[in-house]
Amino acid sequence: MTYNAKVQFKFDATFTPTYGTSSWTGDDFIPEEHYVITAPAADLNAKQYFKLFEKFMLCVGMCPSSIRSGAMSLVFNDYVNEEEQRKVCKEYELTMDEDLEDKFKEYKIREEEIAKLFKGPMGTELNEEELTNLEEGQ
Repeated sequence: MTYNAKVQFKFDATFTPTYGTSSWTGDDFIPEEHYVITAPAADLNAKQYFKLFEKFMLCVGMCPSSIRSGAMSLVFNDYVNEEEQRKVCKEYELTMDEDLEDKFKEYKIREEEIAKLFKGPMGTELNEEELTNLEEGQ
């Protein structure tokens, strides 16, 4: 059995000049625009659909940062379970605002541990030569 499917995005725009004008007032306007984006849809995954829709949105004049913001708003809104949001954060190595304080505390602990590693005997500070030797394993 053969399965064929296609998805199509279509955009049509026309500009009608104000009554009484006979020509276009600027070179920046196109009187008519028609865009059709077609793709085979039998095997597209969700990311490919989003990529296709991103191309369509760019065609109709959307700003790339607005497109990204719109995509993120599908995940990070009040209607999506926090657990699902955290899965996305983990997948893309993101930190949620409410986790920043814990991350900072963890960073400070690691910073102190690293500082202890670079202390000499009796808590003395190592000079640059001693640090270099330590880093090279001598």
